Amino acid sequence: MRIAIIGTGYVGLVTGACFADLGHTVICVDIDRERVEKINRGEAPFYEEGLEELLKKHVPERLRATTSLEEAIRDSDVSFISVGTPSGLMDYIDLKYVEEVSRGIGRCLRTKDEYHLVVVKSTVVPGTTEHSVLPLIEKYSGKKAGRDFGIAMNPEFLREGSAIHDFMYPDRIVIGAIDERSAEILKELYKDFTCPIMVTDPKTAEMIKYATNSFLATKISFINDIGNICKQLGIDVYEVARGMALDSRISPEFLRAGIGFGGSCFPKDVKALVGKAKEVYYRPVVLNAALELNETQPLRLIELLEKRVGPLRDRHVAVLGLAFKPGTDDMREAPSIKVITSLLMKGAVVHAADPKAVPVARRIFGEHERLKLYTDAKEAVKRCKYVLIVTEWDEFRDEELYRGKIVIDGRRVPEARVAEHYEGVCW
Repeated sequence: MRIAIIGTGYVGLVTGACFADLGHTVICVDIDRERVEKINRGEAPFYEEGLEELLKKHVPERLRATTSLEEAIRDSDVSFISVGTPSGLMDYIDLKYVEEVSRGIGRCLRTKDEYHLVVVKSTVVPGTTEHSVLPLIEKYSGKKAGRDFGIAMNPEFLREGSAIHDFMYPDRIVIGAIDERSAEILKELYKDFTCPIMVTDPKTAEMIKYATNSFLATKISFINDIGNICKQLGIDVYEVARGMALDSRISPEFLRAGIGFGGSCFPKDVKALVGKAKEVYYRPVVLNAALELNETQPLRLIELLEKRVGPLRDRHVAVLGLAFKPGTDDMREAPSIKVITSLLMKGAVVHAADPKAVPVARRIFGEHERLKLYTDAKEAVKRCKYVLIVTEWDEFRDEELYRGKIVIDGRRVPEARVAEHYEGVCW
């Protein structure tokens, strides 16, 4: 098929590159001219394992980028809306980009005679596709949904760091369509996938995405809560989690106790679902508790360090890990931001290392006389007696980083146990 991907962020560009690898013709759209030029050179504008290799493989024969939405809609049969949905006021999602693109698609469809399917890939709260995207496209196109064009919602379930694998080998594909024709086009697009394909209505598909992320986030906060109790009782929470995971009803995934979740999805999506619940006058107690614990969990690293060494003013502290997880340079809602900010407020000198996320950290923190950034962990720790482990990169699995150090581990890196003093954040 001829596919347009509107928005070349993490989800959009990965989706486009993977569709190109499956043999489709893909045109990506972004308002950022520099990003478009970079993609057309076969360069990834952010780090995701395997993405740049796919771009180099398929640009320009199967994949190209443009700043022209009109060109993309004209030269495609299916368009995916993959723009960002950041948190707005009171943690409700901000739909300004989705709505702007919907209006633009409507204007482009006004002069297009062929049937066109519009698919919402962005994460949006239940009701958005039918009550925001659809009427805007109808208004600006002068056409009728279900007759002149199709509408569907197709949520993504990609993990940063393994997004290409997750796209190619999904657990399931969810299609939320307004009618049978819209559903059939997407089923044809995904016909070579062997996983279950679930067809439902758009608002159910939207809710499946939010419910999935909220459950996984709650699972992380749950095991961290158990871990905080275990630490006080002298129990290894990882042994507890291992025993839990032997129960066939409980998967071992997302039971790694530590300093909590971050990234572009979990914090924002759980907050958005809580906000949506407020609209119907419901208070989701479990989701609120998951968010509350996650807010404070990273700071336990600093509490434990202060308990061990006292005030941190003028002490040199190494922070290993800036990205919210290994395999990405994404620092959105990363625990490292809270940890570094707190250390700086306490007067410490911070030496932070990450193999991929240093350029992103420079944009977040700017120039700060007490914050030093490194791509090499050895350069960071050689200046410090105290080490905080925030992200479990393979580069940090080196015993020599920790010998003679006082280490507070937020991610259970076994090599760190050779330290002069080693302590886990919740085990």
